Amino acid sequence: MKNFKHLIVPTLLASLMSCATAFAAVPASIKEKGVIIAAIVPNYPPMDFKDTATNTLTGLDVDLGNTLAERLGVKVAWQETAFEQMVSGLVTKRFDIILSGMTDTAERQKSVTFVDYFTSGPQLYTLAKRSDIEKLTDLCGKKVGTSRRTTWPAEIAEWSKANCEAAGKPAIEVIGSEGSADARAQLRQGRLDAAMQGSETIPYLMSLEKDTYKPIGLAISKQFTGLGVNKANPELASAIAETLQAMVDDGTYGKILKKWGLEDGAVAKIETNKGQ
Repeated sequence: MKNFKHLIVPTLLASLMSCATAFAAVPASIKEKGVIIAAIVPNYPPMDFKDTATNTLTGLDVDLGNTLAERLGVKVAWQETAFEQMVSGLVTKRFDIILSGMTDTAERQKSVTFVDYFTSGPQLYTLAKRSDIEKLTDLCGKKVGTSRRTTWPAEIAEWSKANCEAAGKPAIEVIGSEGSADARAQLRQGRLDAAMQGSETIPYLMSLEKDTYKPIGLAISKQFTGLGVNKANPELASAIAETLQAMVDDGTYGKILKKWGLEDGAVAKIETNKGQ
């Protein structure tokens, strides 16, 4: 028994010290209240959405956020908001973090520190029945819709200049929508020829609505998805980055991505502000 204690006690102490160190990395203001407030817009499955059966939040970001908070020794309070209010709410400290499938861009980095945890890209898709649209250049001269609140309208226009107009073909007509769901509805109604979503969401949509949609080519660019932290709070950004990296290293991160069929977007190293 003496030898057994000799082996167990140091291990237990090391474990407790490891936990204490992780908790100590959390800023005092968050540690004291025991809660980290996370902004979310639950309209982007499988990243963020509501389970229709229970009306509860679910998705990749929810699973990551809940696990992250647990490891930081606090609880997470999800606060639903409008997409356009997330950055301003973070700056004014209504939220501690943004965890809602937000793309890390150079423009947003002026106000936000992004802890990048996922990669995706804007991908075009259309209705499965559209036999006239099989490749990306088939969209030249056609109407393509996407959320006006994202960088995607500009990316579609840029792609059109390089691949349609430069080849003497008519430009893509970019239609700004109120969001991805709105663009999808307009596509089904025949008001659009195609729409754009993050590459991570199209397989999920295709699984929900069988034989309704089909992707067109590959994503037109690579983007980093980041967890947003107020630039004035580097201590919190550092604690989150370290904890997420630990989740990557021990396999927890990979298991969560696999649950949602999003392994292709995995990162091996958690870094900050990688978006361009």
